[in-house]
Amino acid sequence: MSNNSYQGKFIEEAESLILEHISNEQFGVSELADLMNMSRSNLLRKIKKQTQGSASQFIREVRLQKGMTLLKETELTVSEISYQVGFSNNSYFTKCFRDYYGYSPGEARKKIYEQVELRQEDSPNTAANKVTKKGFLQQYSVQILLAVISVIVLAAFFLFRKETLNTDKEDVYRSKSIAVLPFKNMSSDSNNLYFVNGLMESTLNNLQKIEDLRVISRTSVEKYRDTDKTISEIAEELNVNYLIEGSGQRADNQVLLNIQLIDASNDTPIWAEQYNHKTEDIFSIQNEVALKITEAIKATVTPSELQQIDKKPTENLLAYDYYLKGLETYQAGTKAGLEAAIVLFEKAIEQDPEFALAYSEIAISYYYLDLNQAEKRYTDVINNNADKALLYDSKSAKSLISKALYYINSKEFRLAIPHLEKALEYNPNSSSVVQILADLYSRAIPDTGKYLQYALKGLQIDIEANDSINKSYMYLALSNAFIQNGFTGEAQKYIKLSLDNNPENYYAPFLNVFIQYAQHQNIEKATDALVREWEKDTTRLDIMQEVAKFYYFQEKYDSAFYYYDKFEKIKARNGLNMYPQENLKIGMVFDKMGITDKAEDHYKAYAEYCKNDQSIYQPVSLAMKYLNEKKPNLAIEQLKLFATKNNYQYWVLLFLEEDPLMKTLKNHPEYDEVVQKIKDRFWENHKQLEKSLKDKNLL
Repeated sequence: MSNNSYQGKFIEEAESLILEHISNEQFGVSELADLMNMSRSNLLRKIKKQTQGSASQFIREVRLQKGMTLLKETELTVSEISYQVGFSNNSYFTKCFRDYYGYSPGEARKKIYEQVELRQEDSPNTAANKVTKKGFLQQYSVQILLAVISVIVLAAFFLFRKETLNTDKEDVYRSKSIAVLPFKNMSSDSNNLYFVNGLMESTLNNLQKIEDLRVISRTSVEKYRDTDKTISEIAEELNVNYLIEGSGQRADNQVLLNIQLIDASNDTPIWAEQYNHKTEDIFSIQNEVALKITEAIKATVTPSELQQIDKKPTENLLAYDYYLKGLETYQAGTKAGLEAAIVLFEKAIEQDPEFALAYSEIAISYYYLDLNQAEKRYTDVINNNADKALLYDSKSAKSLISKALYYINSKEFRLAIPHLEKALEYNPNSSSVVQILADLYSRAIPDTGKYLQYALKGLQIDIEANDSINKSYMYLALSNAFIQNGFTGEAQKYIKLSLDNNPENYYAPFLNVFIQYAQHQNIEKATDALVREWEKDTTRLDIMQEVAKFYYFQEKYDSAFYYYDKFEKIKARNGLNMYPQENLKIGMVFDKMGITDKAEDHYKAYAEYCKNDQSIYQPVSLAMKYLNEKKPNLAIEQLKLFATKNNYQYWVLLFLEEDPLMKTLKNHPEYDEVVQKIKDRFWENHKQLEKSLKDKNLL
């Protein structure tokens, strides 16, 4: 067998394996190498040798070629084809297709239709038998067919225009996207690493302050510290156009820094500089680097952003050195790491008692030490350090974050919001602020629209988390945010990604049952699926009470009691106070089973819950309380009040009318009107949210 034949078979085998997994967007170089029983580096070298391109480029070209085949042979839409060939982003598929073929999928389909028309016109049978009835009908049928094709082509044209506009919009956004790769330590002294990481962190922080840029978080780039991936592969995974590489060292009182900005589309440096300055010039170097980069990629820097970048964190270099050491220790994320970091930040403050960043990092470190503690020990310490951070720099994102964390630790969630939103003004690319806001709006201060907005923003900044488990939970949160806002298709897409990244995800299968219910709205089918999930782990109280609730909705009170009784006994045995909003349903089920004393206890607990509830859902909760008390007019008034609220969960629409208590209200003369208002309000919010997210390039 000739060497050329062997090489041909290698490419054929690789292409065949890619086609087998064509719809899996996660199928990449590592997966292909595993299936071909090769090391990743060998696969990269072999494909490079035979195709003169990278392995990721080869995989992408196979996907695009399959896309062209589907355009020719099927009537699938461009969006459907995009998904089938492993592109979850339709606009990115269109861009890659145009780069490869020289025209968009919409234009490709138009060319296909034009070729069909030309073949029809050139056919000798087209003009035959014109004078016969049969010939007239044939000609008429062709005219109808051509008219239909014209409509399709016209629709494809407008669809293409829309795609082009969306793609252009995304390209403009992506054109200013950047990732700062971990800097390399040029020194043989490993103790110098904290200083080099500090240079990288400062470069990243300065760029994050510029709203016109999209800057990938440190957690997303850390995985590339010792990678053998090419610049193009990293940029594709992170969905950015520019990468920054750097290396540095410190010797005595000199700092050496090499830094370059790379255009990922052609792996070419477009700006590079070597700095060799005294240590006291470190801040001016960092500021200059940020401004040179923004200038090179034509990013807009506002005067207020420039002021933030130019700001020196401290005049004391020894204090700054302790601060950088503290940051490095803090990154470990362990209790010991946090405690060691606090000591170093305190040493920084000894050198500079007005060092705002050090105070804020102490507050943040204590917050995470307190995070999972039933009794908070450090609330006052967090507050004192946050106040000092704000005193010495009220316009620092870190100062504002530290104060927000104090309010969260004190469960004064609403007071945290303005501090976090202000922090995001000073640092628009702060992944930590975005994550905290998403979490607050999902549970503490329910607002489905803002929850989805920040979950999407978080995905853009943290698009490539450190491992598949983190990615799985990120996709889970996004799926949850989508379904709460009625975006069922998007929710299904991201719950699939969550499960693909980590099939063992504790919550994804549970949420998937609810997403499936939102699609088919078959409560019996959903109940069976929930029971199957619960049987995998019968200790799970979250699923247990949901199974009971689904039986309650179906008025199968015996089955509901079976699960609620188990639920209540475990709660009592362990001293738990969970799901207080479910006490009314539990009380009603106990009532139906003749256990009136326990039912009354639950009714009282529910009334107390309603009294203390400050969320947008209080009117619905009160309405149910009044219905149980046979006060329908009061219930209607509360439902009218709820119909004026905004950004409530889709579950309200899906389950409100399933509740047996609501069924007792159906004969009320105002029932239909008020329920319709609740539905209309939801879909009005849904429509406004969709437009807003698209305007912000988040959807």
